[in-house]
Parts: sequence; structure tokens; C-alpha cells
Amino acid sequence: MNAEQLRINQQDTKELHWLKWGPYLAERQWGTVREDYSANGDAWNYITHDMARSKAYRWGEEGIGGLSDDCQHLCLSLALWNGKDHILKERMFGLTNSEGNHGEDVKELYYYLDNTPSHSYGKMLYKYPQSAFPYEQLIKENARRTRLDPEFELIDTGMFDKDEYFDVFIEFAKSAPEDITIRYTIYNRSNQESELHLLPQVWLRNTWDWTDGSARPQLYQQGDNQVMVKCQDLGEYYLYADGQPQWLFTENETNDQRLYNSANITPYTKDGINNYVVNQDKEAINPKQEGTKVAAWYTLTIKPKESTVVYLRLTNAVLEQPFGQAEQLFTNRIAEADAFYEGKATTGATADEKLVQRQAWAGMLWSKQFYAYKVKRWLDGDPGEPEPPGSRQHGRNSHWKHFLAQNILSMPDTWEYPWFAAWDLAFHCITFASIDVGFAKQQLQLLVNADFMHPNGQLPAYEWDFGDANPPVHGLAAWMVYEAERKQTGQGDIRFLEEIFQKLLMNFTWWVNRKDSEGNNIFEGGFLGLDNIGVFNRSAPVPGGGLLEQADGTSWMAMYALNMMRIAMELATHNNVYESMAIKFGEHFLYIAGSIASMGDDTNGLWDDQDEFYYDLLRKPDGNFDRLRLRTIVGLTPMFASIIWSEARWKNLPQLNARLDWFMKQRPDLVALVSRWKDTQGDEDHLFSLLRGHRMKMLLRRMLDPNEFLSDYGIRSVSKVYGEHPFEYAIQGEAYEVKYTPAESETGMFGGNSNWRGPIWMPVNFLLVDALYRFHEYYSDDFRVEYPTGSGEYSSLHEIGDAIAGRLKNIFLRNAGGERPVFGGHPKLNHDEHFKDYVLFHEYFHGDNGKGLGASHQTGWTGLIANLL
Repeated sequence: MNAEQLRINQQDTKELHWLKWGPYLAERQWGTVREDYSANGDAWNYITHDMARSKAYRWGEEGIGGLSDDCQHLCLSLALWNGKDHILKERMFGLTNSEGNHGEDVKELYYYLDNTPSHSYGKMLYKYPQSAFPYEQLIKENARRTRLDPEFELIDTGMFDKDEYFDVFIEFAKSAPEDITIRYTIYNRSNQESELHLLPQVWLRNTWDWTDGSARPQLYQQGDNQVMVKCQDLGEYYLYADGQPQWLFTENETNDQRLYNSANITPYTKDGINNYVVNQDKEAINPKQEGTKVAAWYTLTIKPKESTVVYLRLTNAVLEQPFGQAEQLFTNRIAEADAFYEGKATTGATADEKLVQRQAWAGMLWSKQFYAYKVKRWLDGDPGEPEPPGSRQHGRNSHWKHFLAQNILSMPDTWEYPWFAAWDLAFHCITFASIDVGFAKQQLQLLVNADFMHPNGQLPAYEWDFGDANPPVHGLAAWMVYEAERKQTGQGDIRFLEEIFQKLLMNFTWWVNRKDSEGNNIFEGGFLGLDNIGVFNRSAPVPGGGLLEQADGTSWMAMYALNMMRIAMELATHNNVYESMAIKFGEHFLYIAGSIASMGDDTNGLWDDQDEFYYDLLRKPDGNFDRLRLRTIVGLTPMFASIIWSEARWKNLPQLNARLDWFMKQRPDLVALVSRWKDTQGDEDHLFSLLRGHRMKMLLRRMLDPNEFLSDYGIRSVSKVYGEHPFEYAIQGEAYEVKYTPAESETGMFGGNSNWRGPIWMPVNFLLVDALYRFHEYYSDDFRVEYPTGSGEYSSLHEIGDAIAGRLKNIFLRNAGGERPVFGGHPKLNHDEHFKDYVLFHEYFHGDNGKGLGASHQTGWTGLIANLL
């Protein structure tokens, strides 16, 4: 029991509330749906980056290296100024969806380096140029480029070539749950003495303007280095600043004059500190030294290649010497973090593997954010505020008026996706379970509670459209979280599993009722997460009418049925009432298996005997059909649908055993399509799967072929054969084409900022590796497959799973040349001592060379690499 694990246990048992404070600020609140009150739903332009410094937000806050309490009453983050920028650097800059040649994208260099589950310690790095930040250059150059060109990033401007920048390390350490010391360490990497303005900022989230009768909190100065915080909801806090900074007070109120050319309600506005420091507007700050936003202004002169340190402390206690033990505190918390993560690392892991794994976990922990969104209030507007346009009542999320969130949630990332996404969150929980199983359980429970789940059983997809349908992976996540806790403690949380099962039962029923329109156990699905992988938009109606029956939608549901069956079987060992539910899901799985297979009738399934692969089926209005013979990861998803259970547990479920025996006699046609669950092999395990040995081998033949799916860095999402020979399909006189594109998207479908037509995606690769391990558990070393296809070498499924996991790891690890493929061959990123060991976890990766693509900080589901490591 190390110190960090003790804190996690204290949080779980509610002995101490270690998670009251954490890195809960987004890197971007502007451009989100929550803050959009426009008539046309154009969130990106309703509040822009340029407006953000002057606009008081309604639902949340943003900041660099930010902290807040878990209700985000009080926020703390860092602002910087190099003396040349036209604005303070208070927030991360990036391009909107229409500005980027591949969609929205943050254009900054920052890294999440460390964090612990209790947030007793955290560390990040922000790299700030010493010359003027190239806002206009980034906008204009990306606007000039087409979708066929790569993105133009900050490092491409050359601003870091001569090392004329500051490395700003932001660290925090807790002495107690409500006592946090912040350490800013600034390195001047240049060869010249440089000046930097450091402005740690503390402010109160504006709730008083939106809620009648809400008490207005207050900040005011007490002595040279202390600010008092008075907040009715939070209580009293004290902010102590190292040295003798100049305190700058203003209000967290919108500058209506600047934004809307109307009178301000106060002369001191949200951008007052910016205006005072940058524009030298002496009237912009409050001379009474009070307000709802304050900055401690330090002007630092740093010698070449040297550094300086500034401390801050936020606490609910009165202190005489707030920084007397600061260095020792950080020494202790870092040692405790080291001890905690050393216990989580795989035995025999290299130093580089441990570095990547720890930064992956850090990115996930830094991406926890406060998320507030009350849809009905958002639709109706606030008392005393202008009424929203009538179009809102019939627009985005208007059918989700029950949705009510004011929680800490794990986000895909803090800038490009600063809002939860349902299927992303399921994968996050799988990774969180290895370091903080209590938080993983809490996140899954939040997603299925009555404030989130629709009364009809649908799970909210993501902020831009709660009504979209994401893959139903939450049964798998619940089981993996349960299993992780059982392995860690020797006992699984049956109460958690039972609660999740009851809620997921509603969600499963929604899928069956809403996404199986023909009642044939083939699922259309909709968006299903694989944005632009198909011939046409798989979320929209088929051009010319008809119905697209999806191999992945149906496979996801087969997997869901098996996950629910497995959970029901586990619950039945504690309460035999659940045995009937195991029977129900077992039979449902068999019906789905019958539908996805051809059963000798080409009009009736998704398996193609000619290619020995699974394809989508397009049923036309005239009754004819086309099998869309496009080889994508869609055709590999049937591998996900498998479960294993032991002979002992099988014998303890007599009703299930008897019912399946009866079913075997009544429907031998269905039973023949799936694995022989009655047979045991190896250590007496039973396998329930969509695939028998032959079909699995045929899928693996494609998947393990370097000319198709197998890359040096994982499994591609589209076969490489379509690089030189694109797939073509014509319907209603219009020609469609799908080409293997290993990097950024070349199409505007779904905004064009994500691409499933070739790159490597971590979540589906993780599921494929997991499936291989599961099949090996049943088939043992005796079942061997050619790997790679065409090599003449044969390996067990476990060995192949290890090999694919190794290819995925190699995206991030240094190779023989000392380079990390994720950096895309960039010499400075790979070889500069101040860059080479700072890793980014991208949304997806180049299908041929492993370069990171898409959102650059999406540790979320890419954090699964921590499990593979």
C-alpha cells in the first residue's frame, strides 16, 4: 500500500475528498455547442478565439495548465506574455473547422507529462515562442492548403529552429485535499537574455449573471502576497504568491462594448488584465484591489540557458509561511508518484516503455474536465437574458431536454473534443481501470444514469448531436472494469455490475427497436463511429433510397449480446434470477449470428463466400441487393464477438445449459454457424463466438497481409489494395469512390478532420488484439496461422496478438535510429533533447509510417496504448 494508493482508497471510501480539486479546466470552451446561442447552430463562429478573452462563458471555463474545484466555482490557470504578442497567451490557439485544411486543430506545443489518480501531483509543459506568436501565418497558410496537403503546424513556422522559446513547466502538488502548491519553472532555451511576463490567474466562474438570487463571490487583496477568496458555494480560500507580484483585479464579465458595441455593466471586464498589460490601459483594472478575477503579475528576466521558479499556493487555511516546505512537498509527491507507477508498469518493461506509458496515463488524467450542460435551460434561455431564437427548439439536441450534467468527465481531449463522447468514454474506462478503478466505475455509472441516458434507452453520443448512434461497447467496458478490479483485489464489485447490467438492458432494447428496421437481426446502426469509411455517408439515407445493412453494426450488436450474456452469467452465480437473462442474450446472439451469415442464401447475409469476407449489404427499393465488396475494418469486426467461460461456471448454470441443449436440437442451422460452445479444449474453457475456425482463418489471411491490412504499426482501417486501385460503385447515375488514404482525409465527409479510409486507429486495434488473445485462450498453441500472410511462417494467435501490440507500441517508442515514428520523421522532435522524450497521443496514425494525425492530444482512447504496454 503506497501513499498514492492510500489516497485513492480514501477517495473511494469518502474518507477524504482528494478529487475536490483537479485539472478540470478545458483548453477550449469557445466554439463549443454549450456556449452557442446562435440561430443557425454555428458554434465555431458564435464565440471565436478572438472573442474568448472578452466573453464571460455560461457553462464552463478554459485555461492553460488549469485547475478548478469539482463544481468549477474557482479556477486557476496561467497567462504569459513575451512582450511582442498582441494579446496575452491565456488560452490555446487553434483553427476552427472551416479554417483548417483538415478541419479544426490546435496549433500549440504542449505536453501532459505526469499526473496521479488523486491529483496529488501533476506536471505539464507549454512551449512559448519568444517572438510574436504567428496567429495570422497559421490561419493564412492552412487556408491556402488543400485537403491533399498536410496540415501546417506551429513547429513548421520555424519559430523553434533557433531555440528562441521558453519551456514553461507547470506543476502542482497537494499537501491536503484543499491545499495545493503550484510551481512554475521557466527555462530560457535561447542564447540571449529574455524577458517573460508570468501571470498566474485566479477567477470565479460567472454564475451570478445566469441565476436569479445567486450570491456574487469576491476576491480581494490581503497584504502584499495574499488574496482572499469568498464564495458562498465553495467557502473561504487563500491565494498566496511567491515574492512581490503586482496584483491586477478585474471582473469576470463580458466586454459588451468591444464585442457588441453596447454599454458595459462594469468598467472592469474579463479582458481587463489583458488590456492593462498589453495595451497599457490604466483604467482596465480595479484600483480597489477587488473583483472576481485576479492575476499575480511577475516580470521575469531570464539569462540564456537558465531558469527561474515561481510558487503559488491555494488553500483553505491561513498560513504564516506558505512556501517554507514547497520544495520538499514536490520531492515527496514525485517520489510517491514514481512508486505508484512503478507498481503499475509491466515487469521487465524498458525505461522508454515506462516513459510512454506514464505519459499516456498523464494525458488521460489531465483530460478530466468539469462538464456542465442543462439542455432544457440551454434551449429555453436564462431568466433576464435575451430569448434564444425559436429555431433552437427544433434543432440540435432538442429531443434531449432531460439531459442534465454538472460532473467531472473523462474527455477525448481538452481542445478538439472538450466534451464527452459515449464510445470514447467506454475505452477511457478500460484504461482508467488499471490505475483508478473507482473512477472508471463512476464514469460508466454516470453515462447510464437518468440524467444522461434518454428515457427510451439511448445513450447520448456527443455534444454536437446526442442523437447519433455510437458503437455499443459499454457492455465490454463494464466487464473489463469489473474484471480489472477482481484481479487487483481478488473480488469483483457485483453491485456495480448489476446496476450497469440493468441500465444496459434498456440500451440494448433501444438498439433492437430502433436500429433493426427489418426485424431480421441485421443492424443499420447509423454513424457507428466509423465516419467516412464507407462508399457514402453511412449515417444518412442511402442515395436513391434503399437500406444499408452494416456488417459492423450487426457485429457490434453480436458483441453486445455476448457481453450481456457474460455479465448475466456472472450475476447468476450470485443470484439465479439472472440465469434467464443469460438465456435470453445467448439466444439473441444466435439469431444475430444466423443473420450475419449467408446460410447458403446470398440474399440473406453479410458473409461473402466468393471473397470469404464480411461486407455491407445494400438493399434497393426494387427488391434487388448489392453486396458492397469493399474490404475495410468493418469486415473484421465479427472477430470482436466472442466470450469464454470455464467448465466449472458452465456446470453451475443448469437452466442455461439445458436451454442451449434444447436450442441445439431445434435450430441446428444456427448452432452450426458459431463456435462449438459444448466442446472444451485446452483447460476446459468454452467459447461462444461468431466465428468458427475456418472463417476466422480467412479473415486473418486478409488482416495479416502487408499488402492489405497489416502495417508496420498496426492494422489499417482500409485495405492497402485500394491505393492503386480505388473501389468504385455507381448508384442513381452517380459514381462513388473509396481510396486507401493512409494519412489525413481527402474528403469533406464529416468535416474531413478524421479519416477511417486507411490510417491506424487505436480502439479497433485494441479490440482486435484482445480478440486474438481470447481465441488463443480457447484454441491454445495448436491453432496456428500464417503470419505475415505469404511469409511461410506460422504463429499462435497469442503470438500474433503480441506482435500486433508490438507494432502499435512501436508508433511511440524510439527505434534503432533513435526516432519515434509518431513524430513523422521531424528532426527536431526526434533528436532535440528538449523535444524527443515528450510524446503526443494522436487521434489516429499514418497507415504506412506511423505518424500521428488528427487531434494531437487525444490520449482518450489512444491511451489504450498504456494497456498494450
